[in-house]
Amino acid sequence: MSAESTPDAGIPGKTGTTGTTGTTGPRHRGAKGRRRKPRDGHSRAALAVVWTAAGVLVLGGTGIGYLYFKLNGNLKSVDINQALGTDRPLDVDNGSQDILVLGSDTRAGSNKKLGGGVDDGSARSDTAMVVHVYEGHKRASVVSIPRDTLVERPECTDAKGETHPAASYAMFNSAYSTGGAACAVKTVESMTGIRMDHYIEVDFAGFEKLINVLGGVPITTTKDIKDPDSHLDLKAGEHTLTGKQALGLVRTRHGVGDGSDLGRIQLQQAFIKALIEQVESVGIFSNPKKIYDLAESATDAVTTDSELKTVKDLASFANGLKGIGSKNMTMVTMPVQYDSADPNRVLVDEAKSKRVWAALKGDKPIPKSATKGTATGAAGGVVTAGA
Repeated sequence: MSAESTPDAGIPGKTGTTGTTGTTGPRHRGAKGRRRKPRDGHSRAALAVVWTAAGVLVLGGTGIGYLYFKLNGNLKSVDINQALGTDRPLDVDNGSQDILVLGSDTRAGSNKKLGGGVDDGSARSDTAMVVHVYEGHKRASVVSIPRDTLVERPECTDAKGETHPAASYAMFNSAYSTGGAACAVKTVESMTGIRMDHYIEVDFAGFEKLINVLGGVPITTTKDIKDPDSHLDLKAGEHTLTGKQALGLVRTRHGVGDGSDLGRIQLQQAFIKALIEQVESVGIFSNPKKIYDLAESATDAVTTDSELKTVKDLASFANGLKGIGSKNMTMVTMPVQYDSADPNRVLVDEAKSKRVWAALKGDKPIPKSATKGTATGAAGGVVTAGA
């Protein structure tokens, strides 16, 4: 089944926006009252894994060098540069970095049990994040791209050399299922006009294991969250989430809010900050075994571009992130509006999105007005860091 036709949950008859200026997309009215079964997702959690890997691998550069060969064996890589060639945005050397962080929902191996669904031999991306690290590497902006966004997908060549034609009004996550990591990068670069310096992908099993090795993540919920689909049942109050619970939280879309992927993004962004704060506070660097266990989990969880294919490369990259904590990280969602013709999809707010991407291209903060009045979901403030 193609990603464009994959059933997915949306906004149950909800508009929740302040206009649709600058949106584009088809206007085919769906069946009245139709509800689509959700597919599990966790991509924004990928960023938390990256930041955890950063803290662990920076120390690992001097503390666990003799174990590099084993850790190197965990890493998987994709040669994005070779796959995309020269047909890419200009590589601007201004001291900043742009990274596409993606979560794949393959049902192969141990991910099948965690993710549910059928192992059909394919993998799809859930919502991606563009992480912009500003010059000086003390601040970052993170822009989530909802997987349900209808986009213009460019022509892509997959890892087997097969070329796939461009598609209009394709769901964003179809890029990965069509042409893999290279197609996902090409689609993001086409949308943003920004060249991605790196690509990092995280899977279900690695994420759950990492949280367990870390000892859980403290959060506070202001509302009950219950979702049988993601096996999550949390009462309002303080919790220290296990790996299984954390995976349930970053996957849920019906447990709280309006049932949209946008609401799930709000939960996931809050959890990312909680996880980063936990990594900063637990004192893992005084425990050599925990350092190694985290490093092993982190390296086993990720697939990177070929420039980060060794622990040495990843540690060097991570060293540039170590000064970025949750308090100097801005997290937003790409400006979109609900599609009034199909409540299961969202449309790019072109005018406001251009302002977001222009800010990042110029290495400047994202103006608050660029996301004001856009679709947001209804789960903001439900999860906060700390218990």
